[in-house]
Amino acid sequence: MPKDVSADLYQPRHAPADHPAIPTPKVGVLVANLGTPDGHDYWSMRRYLNQFLSDRRVIDIPRWKWQPLLQAIILTKRPFTSGANYRSIWNTERNESPLMTLTRQQVDKLAQSCAQRWGDRVMVDFCMRYGNPSTESVLTRMVQAGCDRIVFLPLYPQYAGATTGTANDELFRALMKQFRQPAVRTVAEYFERPDYIDALAQSVERTLQGRRPQKLVCSYHGMPRRYLMQGDPYHCQCQKTTRLLRERLGWPAETIDTTFQSVFGKEEWLRPYTVEHVADLARRGITDIAVISPAFATDCIETLEEINGEIRESFEHAGGKDFTYVPCLNDDDAHIALLTDLVAENLTGWVDGPGHGAAAVPADRAA
Repeated sequence: MPKDVSADLYQPRHAPADHPAIPTPKVGVLVANLGTPDGHDYWSMRRYLNQFLSDRRVIDIPRWKWQPLLQAIILTKRPFTSGANYRSIWNTERNESPLMTLTRQQVDKLAQSCAQRWGDRVMVDFCMRYGNPSTESVLTRMVQAGCDRIVFLPLYPQYAGATTGTANDELFRALMKQFRQPAVRTVAEYFERPDYIDALAQSVERTLQGRRPQKLVCSYHGMPRRYLMQGDPYHCQCQKTTRLLRERLGWPAETIDTTFQSVFGKEEWLRPYTVEHVADLARRGITDIAVISPAFATDCIETLEEINGEIRESFEHAGGKDFTYVPCLNDDDAHIALLTDLVAENLTGWVDGPGHGAAAVPADRAA
């Protein structure tokens, strides 16, 4: 867990005696991930799924149509099946989902990296869009600790309204509740950055150890196709990430495919669907594949259970023999270096060295 940085309070030099102490200004870095249920029991799953599936960025069906269906049917059944899926990957030692464990490890390393560059002038913490710790609770804690400027870093390499967009939405809603709002910078998507592509390529090379499968399947989380037609750039950014990864690996074009997983509902989503595509590969005699999930910065239910479970089974049931899952970047050193550079670029003008930016010691506190 990121270090709890309590507010360093001081009394302004020229303030009257009854002036309340105020925190020393500092800069915050708030990392945002998707979220996780607090447990895999029915009620924990129901709370989490209700929050997730009530998000208008995720499901944009009119509320008068969607909410009765969600509350009366979906949330009476789905918590059982989703809970069983979470139970199969649950971190029983810490009693939390792998996403929570891995996000904490990522942010701990990022905090250490930031401390090496900027000392205690920068406070690093994380929040979840759905579940706990909530965006509002962590933002409030950072403001109370003196963060008057905050860099907000959603852990989504490619932009989608249902990921980066809704994370930013939740931050802005939380800001509306702050009496004294900090200045905020949101980090843009980084799907084509050379250091991101290189980190992906290194993870492929490390996992495969010099072996090249017949196919590398880049499986991205799915979304309705009409979102693409409405202007969401996600599909195009995924395609470019795959192309850049292939070029960095130096593999022929026919050895790498782009697919989409986690289809929900009856309408058409971005194709091809990963679960169908891997089965089709096996039926065509391609029996040795590797799967990577470039859209996920952290291993989670969609990678650890869906890819290594449902999608693997689909491939093997159709005749596939060798299935290799390439883990997400997680807390890999190359990933932490990338995140640190993203933070540094977005801190420009705020923390440029001693005496600069909001993290400098206030003049009326100096000796």
